[in-house]
Amino acid sequence: EKIEGLLKQFIKFGLVGVSNTVVSMVVYYIVLFIDPALYLVGSILGTILSIANAFYWNDKFVFTGNANDWRSKLKRLGKTYISYGGTSILSNVLLWIEVAFFGVSRAIAPIVNLLVTIPLNFVINKLWTFHK
Repeated sequence: EKIEGLLKQFIKFGLVGVSNTVVSMVVYYIVLFIDPALYLVGSILGTILSIANAFYWNDKFVFTGNANDWRSKLKRLGKTYISYGGTSILSNVLLWIEVAFFGVSRAIAPIVNLLVTIPLNFVINKLWTFHK
């Protein structure tokens, strides 16, 4: 694939990622506001909702040209939850370690974790989830 096309796709993925982050972080901070002790619950709930957002926009906007029958869509949806779920588990483990062992702020740690999960999610989605 041409570098320009890959770069354009990564930029689109980044834009979708911004919306995923907004969804995830809004849910996280609402739960954090309600009860700071539930920060992991907020992170998990935000993740579930942001993955649904990611699937919709990645399927429509970033990794286009896939089959549109229900079976193909469900397969991609399942792969989306597996791929983002895996990196979300990684992110939550990092969150717990950062907060519990290193005293990183509960408000800052999820932002730091994006430096790991964004590039990893792009590679997984490109090569597996939405691979034609």
